[in-house]
Amino acid sequence: MPTLIARPTVMPAAGNKPKRIEEFIGRVNSGHSNVSVAHMESPQGWVEPGQRPDFEEITVVLGGTLRVEYEGGTMDVRGGQAVVTKRGEWVRYSSPEPGGAEYVAICLPAFSMETVNRDEK
Repeated sequence: MPTLIARPTVMPAAGNKPKRIEEFIGRVNSGHSNVSVAHMESPQGWVEPGQRPDFEEITVVLGGTLRVEYEGGTMDVRGGQAVVTKRGEWVRYSSPEPGGAEYVAICLPAFSMETVNRDEK
């Protein structure tokens, strides 16, 4: 029988401004360790610490612009676009433009604080 996920769990977020993270699938909300799926909304001017995660991250931007810094450059991912970051690749996400960004992040395996490997402050 299929499993209904009735509601997400709102998760704490890193960064300089409040950001909403709703985990639908993952270690906390559904007990999945192999994949996580989270809906996120970040305000204009939000920036999180850089990270070198031990998971692949697929991000689908639903609206606004998500900036992705990586070793060697920066790219802006706009509504209707997606970006894939590889396991072990350094990245830093931000939403610099008016309106912020709304997006869905899928992590393989699931996101965890132990495997995100955020930069030291």
